[in-house]
Amino acid sequence: MSPFLRIGFSNFEIDPGLAYHEEVLNPYCAVYMKEAIDTEKGQVYKQKKPTMYPPWSTTFDAHIHRGRIMHVMVKDRTAELKSEATVALDSLATRCKKENGKLEIWLELKPQGRLLMEARYYLEKNTEREREGLFALHQRRGAIKQAKVHVVKCHEFSATFFPQPTFCSVCKEFVWGLNKQGYQCRQCNAAIHKKCIDKVIAKCTGSAINSKETMIHKERFKIDMPHRFKVYNYKSPTFCEHCGTLLWGLAKQGLKCEECSMNVHHKCQKKVANLCGVNQKLMAEALAIIESKHGRKVSGLEMGDFSKLVLCLQVFLAELKKSGQFFAVKALKKDVVLMDDDVECTMVERRVLSLAWENPFLTHLYCTFQTKENLFFVMEYLNGGDLMFHIQSCHKFDLHRSIFYAAEIICGLQFLHSKGIIYRDLKLDNVLLDSEGHIKIADFGMCKENMQEDSRTSTFCGTPDYIAPEILLGQKYSTSVDWWSFGVLLYEMLIGQSPFHGRDEEELFQSIRTDDPVYPRWLTRDAKDILIKLFVREPEERLGVKGNIRQHSFFSSTDWKALEQRQVAPPFKPTLTSPSDCSNFDKEFINEKPRLSCADRTLINSVDQTMFKNFSFVNPGMAHVTGR
Repeated sequence: MSPFLRIGFSNFEIDPGLAYHEEVLNPYCAVYMKEAIDTEKGQVYKQKKPTMYPPWSTTFDAHIHRGRIMHVMVKDRTAELKSEATVALDSLATRCKKENGKLEIWLELKPQGRLLMEARYYLEKNTEREREGLFALHQRRGAIKQAKVHVVKCHEFSATFFPQPTFCSVCKEFVWGLNKQGYQCRQCNAAIHKKCIDKVIAKCTGSAINSKETMIHKERFKIDMPHRFKVYNYKSPTFCEHCGTLLWGLAKQGLKCEECSMNVHHKCQKKVANLCGVNQKLMAEALAIIESKHGRKVSGLEMGDFSKLVLCLQVFLAELKKSGQFFAVKALKKDVVLMDDDVECTMVERRVLSLAWENPFLTHLYCTFQTKENLFFVMEYLNGGDLMFHIQSCHKFDLHRSIFYAAEIICGLQFLHSKGIIYRDLKLDNVLLDSEGHIKIADFGMCKENMQEDSRTSTFCGTPDYIAPEILLGQKYSTSVDWWSFGVLLYEMLIGQSPFHGRDEEELFQSIRTDDPVYPRWLTRDAKDILIKLFVREPEERLGVKGNIRQHSFFSSTDWKALEQRQVAPPFKPTLTSPSDCSNFDKEFINEKPRLSCADRTLINSVDQTMFKNFSFVNPGMAHVTGR
């Protein structure tokens, strides 16, 4: 496969000087990939692949060929807006490589507007594979997850980077800090602090005059106060109190309400609720008190677009001097966690890890603590390495070893499911071995909690090769997705390659939705049967959801009671020379000097530390280690 770029568009801005002349209604992108072709009349560009319409804040892959260009056009639902730009992919790849593989730029469009584009460069993948081991497992695969969208009062709020000073439409204070400092509604552009999301009382709507929210306030609180906006000439910098950005221009920059003095863009006028003179912050606090007395709880829904999950983390090997015991200490940078809107993921991981002491097949957490810049997880050090490391040296595992690992993984998965937790990122990389050779499931950042009984979720997440078809189809799902991933992992252990393939993610996902895996003739009947039942595309009919997977003939030799007590001898014991041995990990992970990467001081000072107030934790098991 040739090198490729992973490209995403997250924001569109029209020329501020022209913004009030016409309304931009739901802008969207159209992407045309064109190839250079030599003809008698010279070089022309021809489109060979279908036009793509990537949703905002999602990504798509574009392979880099000489003479290949990307033609981007932004349109809106009125079909009156047409802004476009052309980018040569090889030039974009060169810029990415100069920026350590990642680039975020504003792409200037003609005749007006600009587009915030992010591009990542990925190196060429190995295509020379032996016939026996087609698509062998030679590299690690990263996970992806939807960008969180918080649905509140029909607003669709997502974490946003504001390139200019921005005003919160709820508390009327500046959204402070760098990176993704607040939320912005994808429908009406209202900007707010993250801390103000539970104080939003105005419903999102294209027109607020007859909105349901206006009707509710009119009937319940007798509030129906339309603003009396008039064009106004501002003599000093002024911010729109709806979308939060500066009112641009030299004259007639915006509208001012004659009654409450609210300032808005011309384009934002139709999106402002009829709450003239109403302090949303104080009213929200009053409503919260009233609702708490009646025992009513407010909850938000989550759904959204695709984005690459990239957590800047480091893992250190640490020694407790008093006892000589070694620990794995994972460090997360607070600014990156906030920027990627991953605070909740981090807290979920901490909560799931705190449960792990109840099961021998999950990685154990001793404590968590924090500094001004970082979050730290102190976990048991599993020096046996992960299954991806070991399978690369032997191509595939023998049947006995595969059965043993699969059985212990089942014990760990079923424990999580019994606690109402979907794991969602089962793969070879996340299954580690301890010094004896028993497995431990690790990395719980993708978990979904509170999934008891008939609960369902719809977040698109996981590692591409392991994602279940119901996720790809946008269906609501439960624990069935873990059993599909388990099937992929078992296939890889037994056969040494992935069951589904594609030159890019689009082809891979199509393969997962439609293709049947290839089963070699040498595969045992029981192994083939369990894989077929795990790859059933109807979630409710999949093994693990339907039927007792432990009773399948593939595990006929397994003593489950002894296995759960770790009394079954592992078929493989990692080679270790000392408790601090790191030889079972990839060299790229252990060659770096053990030091924390430093963040910009201004950036750190902008971090809202209250977001992590419940992070620190000490597991009762830590007392046995420290001797207290």
